[in-house]
Amino acid sequence: MTEDERAIRELVDTWLAATKAGDLRTVLSLMTEDVVFMVPGQKPFGKEAFEAASEGMTNVRIDGTSDIQEIQVLGDWAYLRTYIEMSMSRPDDEALVRRSGYTLTILRKEPDGRWRLARDANLLTAEM
Repeated sequence: MTEDERAIRELVDTWLAATKAGDLRTVLSLMTEDVVFMVPGQKPFGKEAFEAASEGMTNVRIDGTSDIQEIQVLGDWAYLRTYIEMSMSRPDDEALVRRSGYTLTILRKEPDGRWRLARDANLLTAEM
């Protein structure tokens, strides 16, 4: 495994841990300023909309796992294909929302040498 691949895996692990801890600042630091997210049924959105939606979920517990299926590094760009399973619940709600599916993520190595998420196509759907 190359140093870049290790750094990308660390980014994914940091994202998951920060999400679980409710650490929005860390999650935002893992994105480029011009990040674009694509999810089913919505127009693409950026960092500001991601932040606003996340701030509206302050009482939601989020947990998940990510199984990296493929990483390809192409200079200062890389793509990542993953399978994600996640659950969301409120502290007073026994019912969990579970979602799973694949993502295709494009990462960019920034001038500071850190990899950051630049584009993300999230195909997670609700589990029945």
